[in-house]
Amino acid sequence: MLGLLSGVKRDGETDPNDSVAFTIAVVALGAKMAKADGVVTAQEVDAFKEVFDVGPDEVANVARVFNMAKKDVAGFDVYARQIAQLFGAKPEVLEDVLDSLFHIAKADGIMHEAELNFLREVAKIFGLSEKFRCIKARHVQSGDDDPYVVLGVDPCIDDKQLKQLYRDIVKESHPDRHIAAGLPPEMIAVANDRLATINAAYEAIVKERAL
Repeated sequence: MLGLLSGVKRDGETDPNDSVAFTIAVVALGAKMAKADGVVTAQEVDAFKEVFDVGPDEVANVARVFNMAKKDVAGFDVYARQIAQLFGAKPEVLEDVLDSLFHIAKADGIMHEAELNFLREVAKIFGLSEKFRCIKARHVQSGDDDPYVVLGVDPCIDDKQLKQLYRDIVKESHPDRHIAAGLPPEMIAVANDRLATINAAYEAIVKERAL
């Protein structure tokens, strides 16, 4: 498989449908995604077939590559880098691949931490680290402690909008407004706690985005 990857041009203009290297790399990466949690399930194999259309003449070859690659996760980064090199000028292709890998990962109804770590590393290799939470949000429901959930904002929000929205939320939630409105002390305490939670959530996002 690696031998077939070595001679492909990397001009960023390759058509995924016409690239042998892309096909091999994406089949191998999909198989290793399915293996990330230790077990390749029938649902994950079916999910792979749903997102990577294979012509009838190539089913046997694809099955051979998939079965070889699914033995373990080792070497997944080689295929991820190959895809990144082929389509560095087309980030939308890379994002499509990452979405497809998410589709495989969640096919068995459980998103394991090992799978998320795998996907996060692929996103890093693809140069999509900053968009990872946004892409993840399309596939995985966040918990109530997620800072974006706390602030009530979309994970895809850009930095400028985030900062403005945070300022608006703080302005609306600041205890001084409640004091001026004549609310009782116990409700002021609740407002203080809420503002502390909002600030902590915003600081977590700032740290994650390195703002």
